[in-house]
Amino acid sequence: MITYNLLESIKLKTVYGELPSEITDIHVDSRKVTEGTMFVCTRGYTVDGHDFAAMAVEKGATLIVAEKQLDIDLSKAALVVVKDTFKALAQLSNKYYDYPSQKLTVFGVTGTNGKTTVSNLIHSILKRAGQSSALSGTIGFNLNGELLPSENTTCDNLTNQQMMQSALDRKIENFTLEVSSHGLALGRLWGIDFDVVAFTNLSHDHLDYHGTMEHYGYAKGLLFSQLGQDLQDPKYVILNADDEWYHRYSYMTPHEVISYGLDAHADFKAVNIEYFNDMTKFTLNSPEGSFEVEMKLLGKFNVYNVLTAMACLYARGMEISRLVEIIRDLPPVNGRMEKVDMKAPLSVYIDYAHTPDAIENAIQSVLPFKENKIIFLVGTGGNRDKTKRPTMAEKASLADYVILTTDDPRYEEYDSILNDLEKGMQHDKYALIGDRAEAVKHAIEVSEPGDIIIFAGKGHEDYQIIENTKYPHSDKEIAAEESKLKYGITE
Repeated sequence: MITYNLLESIKLKTVYGELPSEITDIHVDSRKVTEGTMFVCTRGYTVDGHDFAAMAVEKGATLIVAEKQLDIDLSKAALVVVKDTFKALAQLSNKYYDYPSQKLTVFGVTGTNGKTTVSNLIHSILKRAGQSSALSGTIGFNLNGELLPSENTTCDNLTNQQMMQSALDRKIENFTLEVSSHGLALGRLWGIDFDVVAFTNLSHDHLDYHGTMEHYGYAKGLLFSQLGQDLQDPKYVILNADDEWYHRYSYMTPHEVISYGLDAHADFKAVNIEYFNDMTKFTLNSPEGSFEVEMKLLGKFNVYNVLTAMACLYARGMEISRLVEIIRDLPPVNGRMEKVDMKAPLSVYIDYAHTPDAIENAIQSVLPFKENKIIFLVGTGGNRDKTKRPTMAEKASLADYVILTTDDPRYEEYDSILNDLEKGMQHDKYALIGDRAEAVKHAIEVSEPGDIIIFAGKGHEDYQIIENTKYPHSDKEIAAEESKLKYGITE
């Protein structure tokens, strides 16, 4: 792209050296720099891109964008100094890729719990309805069926633009993003032109970063306030009428709000809910009348998730009768209250629950089918929000037997994590096992026929982070192997 045209998008800048006539790509990772590219110096939690500017020049970058004057070889690369490289990156990446979000129907889903399930439901329904769809979130980047890995729930500005351009290159029409509070607070969504945005719920999480629930809640609200004021461009906001943030979020945007819920008055409301161990039924009262809904997703929280997805797609013109038809056949989302066949006399579920609210929801969803005891394994990550740990264990105490363990211990000692969790236990039927693999084995060892076991915290993840290294780990695989030994299962 012609460099002068690209830099026009930034008003305040100081140029050192001679600008190249054009640039061939944009990078924020110096390791990916190639000849003739632009390198934007951004600051991360542990790494500052400014420290790698000289390396980027040596690898062939001909234009460096930074927040300060740097000692680089100006005979090889020009330096452009701006106030804020994150905002500059949003402007530059959008212009370089010619504003791809404006050419897509873009859905954004935020909230403490349910983001992954709702996003995957939207994506899956669109696919089954014969529409092309891409999805970016916790499980990865799904490009119309091709799954690629991603590092964060919400990617950085440049990666988001690259993903959307990849979708356009494949003639994909719809793009759904899981939107985290971190992503919103750090400006990772700047420049994305959303068409439909949805809010699931707000409960205790990430207070190590946001400080208070108020700050956390308002970080989520950025998704709605950033929809803009152009009412000639129809946009829709999907809100949970049962959540206390409903009214505040409603007033953050001039765009039309479509509500859903189970208790309050809502445009999409589920009544007469029936829970089974392999399905859920309810009556949907909607703008297009009442419908009987059956789904393979389990529990009350998944009723909320399905209502959210239905309201999002209704906003974009899909008939509710068609939505009901598609939802009937959808499988559970990978690692979200996923019932696993262990070929043992047990009911085993894998879930991503890692907040107090999600833990309570997971246990409540299986209580109606309890025959013997409920065994609940719960862990939490090291060097992360410690304030929620006792409350997590308190909610886990709904189960008959609790195994307190870790998710990704990182640099924190097992005992530190377990001691914080143990403070919240409400009964003495529990075990403290820091090594997660051993904790999973223990759950099978203490089980009896008719038990329900829920492995919470890791969900779809097939690794565990110890210090800064990812090691292979699968709750599902470990439990399957242990159940073979415990119950004498042969293939």
